[in-house]
Amino acid sequence: MDYLARVKRAGARISTGTDAHTAEELHNQMPLDEYVRKRAQGLYVIQKHRASQLHYDFRLEAEGVLKSWSVPKGPSLDTSVKRLAMMVEDHPVEYGSFEGTIPEGEYGGGTVMLWDTGTYELEAGVTWPEAEKKGRLRFELHGKKLKGVWNLTRMSDRQWLLIKSRDAHASKEIDITEAKPRSVKSRRLLASIARDEGGDVDKAATGDPKAK
Repeated sequence: MDYLARVKRAGARISTGTDAHTAEELHNQMPLDEYVRKRAQGLYVIQKHRASQLHYDFRLEAEGVLKSWSVPKGPSLDTSVKRLAMMVEDHPVEYGSFEGTIPEGEYGGGTVMLWDTGTYELEAGVTWPEAEKKGRLRFELHGKKLKGVWNLTRMSDRQWLLIKSRDAHASKEIDITEAKPRSVKSRRLLASIARDEGGDVDKAATGDPKAK
């Protein structure tokens, strides 16, 4: 049985410091109130994952699962930056709390960090099936690191773009992946997670910021 199957079978409850469906206190210049519902829509997670290559798994809870995209370079707060996001298979909601190592040879073998977590609100007046079918997801994030309005826009098949909208949380100066490299769950870097969990420390370390 592969790792995802074991996670789903275990049925571990999500823990983000509050209930998973409760907010932390529950590329446009238009007022946000015109676009965003003011109620929590679901869990939001980013897992930094050093598998065969470093990438960031961007996940939004919808339709009973975590809809997932692999973002090779991670999110950017710069509204002019369009980050490739490859849509991958849905993951069980229980996986959203995972931080640790996946055995080499299994799907996604490597080290996983819970890099950010929180909730999100979908664009007002649009259902998830409608937005996904159109290839245009617009939502507000309430994460520990990422906040404000973001967009996922489909280019072709599984290829999407992750883009920050203009708001108070956008920045051209801050590289959020470099400025905040540690886990929101344990404050560990990838190498420390691998060391504590019996993973490949040298491999994991290549995903951490270089010492200055």
